[in-house]
Amino acid sequence: MAKRSHKHRALKFERRHDQLAPIPVFVKRLIASLAIALALIAFALTIGITGYHLLGGFGWIDSLLEASMILGGMGPVAQLSGDGVKIFASMYALFSGLIFIAVMGVVLSPVAHRILHKFHVDEKDEDK
Repeated sequence: MAKRSHKHRALKFERRHDQLAPIPVFVKRLIASLAIALALIAFALTIGITGYHLLGGFGWIDSLLEASMILGGMGPVAQLSGDGVKIFASMYALFSGLIFIAVMGVVLSPVAHRILHKFHVDEKDEDK
């Protein structure tokens, strides 16, 4: 069996029969996951800020506050006056819930994989 390249090892998880990745590789995976999560959050926040600014007529700081509160699950701060911004706020709230689930999946996947792989490696050791 040919040896796989370790060039992109931080971005890939080890397979079923591979050894558990060393701690530095695991830390790189965590950092990569956090970077992806932060990029998703920044993307979602940008959508919210832009929507509240353009549709709601809020200033940039107030738009940031509204988008952050919705994205963080806290709820809106200011009263929304028009139907367009209310529809946007509704859609943004649903979108924010999906972003939350996606971010948690991205952040927790290296940890969950390591735990499950560790159990598999331990089980394989007992079979011998």
